[in-house]
Amino acid sequence: MPKMKTKSSAKKRFRTTATGKVRGNPAGKQHFLRRRPQKMKRKTRGTMIMADSDARKIKSFMPYNRGK
Repeated sequence: MPKMKTKSSAKKRFRTTATGKVRGNPAGKQHFLRRRPQKMKRKTRGTMIMADSDARKIKSFMPYNRGK
């Protein structure tokens, strides 16, 4: 059976933690920042752990990156 392909968009945007959770960047930090509250801009710094329902879909895009 041939190797499964990894979605290029997923491998650029997400990575998995040592326990198998999916880490990604929060949304809302690209443009229109002058109209966003300072609290929202602070909370979108760094990375976040994705919800389980979203993580299941993202893990299917990265078949060989589970739990690494």
